[in-house]
Amino acid sequence: MLFAIVILTVGATLLSLNGCGGAGSSTTPPPPGKIQHVVIIFQENRTPDNLFQDPVLINAGAAIAQSGKDSTGHTVQLKKVPLVVDYNPGHGHPAFLDMCDLNSGTGQCQMDGADLVPISCDPGATDCPAPNLAFGYVDPNDVQPYFQLAEQYTFADHMFQTNQGPSMPAHQFIISGTSAPSTGSNLFAAENPTGNGPPDAGCDAPAGATVQLIDPTGNENSNSPIFPCFEHQTLTDLLEAKSLSWRYYAPGSSPEPAVHGMPAIWNGPESIRHICGPQTGPNGTTCEGADWINHVVLNQTQILTDITSNQLQDVSWVIPTGDASDHAGIDELGGGPSWVASIVNAIGHSSYWANTAIFIAWDDWGGWYDHVPPPQVLVNCEQWGCGYVYGFRVPLIVVSPYAKAQYISHQQHDFGSILKFIETTFSLPSLGYADAAADDLSDCFDYNQTPLQFQTIPSALDAQYFLNDKSPPTAPDEE
Repeated sequence: MLFAIVILTVGATLLSLNGCGGAGSSTTPPPPGKIQHVVIIFQENRTPDNLFQDPVLINAGAAIAQSGKDSTGHTVQLKKVPLVVDYNPGHGHPAFLDMCDLNSGTGQCQMDGADLVPISCDPGATDCPAPNLAFGYVDPNDVQPYFQLAEQYTFADHMFQTNQGPSMPAHQFIISGTSAPSTGSNLFAAENPTGNGPPDAGCDAPAGATVQLIDPTGNENSNSPIFPCFEHQTLTDLLEAKSLSWRYYAPGSSPEPAVHGMPAIWNGPESIRHICGPQTGPNGTTCEGADWINHVVLNQTQILTDITSNQLQDVSWVIPTGDASDHAGIDELGGGPSWVASIVNAIGHSSYWANTAIFIAWDDWGGWYDHVPPPQVLVNCEQWGCGYVYGFRVPLIVVSPYAKAQYISHQQHDFGSILKFIETTFSLPSLGYADAAADDLSDCFDYNQTPLQFQTIPSALDAQYFLNDKSPPTAPDEE
């Protein structure tokens, strides 16, 4: 039997306000046959306040703010900006500390430092530099597919990025629940790697590539950076142990040096030694392990053809190109909403719709303002993130015939919740990392409801556009 899980993030209309079960709550597996497939769609660099200024969600009680405090105590109104902008707010761990502005007495972020977040201007930028660029919200006209998904299904307004940093460690958390370099380590990869690439991340990176580590006190500077290749258990190992199938779809390498490293930062399996496997290619920089060859697909559009050819795996991770990623300063097309809609529509109009769960999430906050402080984690985090969890909110949309319709989940979730949902659904053991501390998203589903009938999500670009697009992938930034 095939099983697959889909992860997407969207908004909701006429939504109810009940919350999900608490973090670490008891698990409730779906009744047999209800969920047989899971797909995780992992977009880039947005917060709920930035991406989901949807009046329907706001009127239904979603925690979305239109203004915030800056470091001087002044109120700043969020400014409407296009999805495609010519600048990129910083979103590494130092930028997290800036916006957080931790109150040492209460242990809670004051969320008043967004004006201190560094901004990188693209060459020839017309909108940069300017004050308070991090206090922006995306023009609703640019993201209507996201709004429609969120309004029809479940929108989670307390989904937190597990880690307090950028993409590379976030992509480790979504496949394994940790960014630790090895089993038992209490250190965690904290930033995107630097090096002599491309690629500058992964076990296939050239000698000299390094990634900074963070310790349980939240100190990066006391630890020597290491080569960005890790070895510990991941969710893929649990799936294989139970003869369940998986695929990780990501953009392939381009022969052009400027973009050759595209997959590395956003490709979680590339930094896992036993998945990447022995490197026997030129200069020892090629992943050639059996898991890599059999499960990592360096053509993200194959998810569309796998759906139509009845080849959807039990669990799928789907990574976009830069132009379909929502990433500020990289996405020059604004194709993310259409890309996500094309995958959801493909599933919705297939036989897979009847038993699939789709999760749409964004990998990190992207440097954009958000008003909700993250929970502080102080205990039982030694093996998955002490000193580095949780990060800021990111959006989450849950799409399924059994997702609660027009519903807002106020329960605390993080990337570990997605892993725990998969573990619960397929009766897998726990990895013992972020999944062990997380809830399992069970509040977002009602397996007794009449299955929701799929309705096409309109979008500017359709699946054929992405299948026919032969342009090289756009390289991610160093944050």
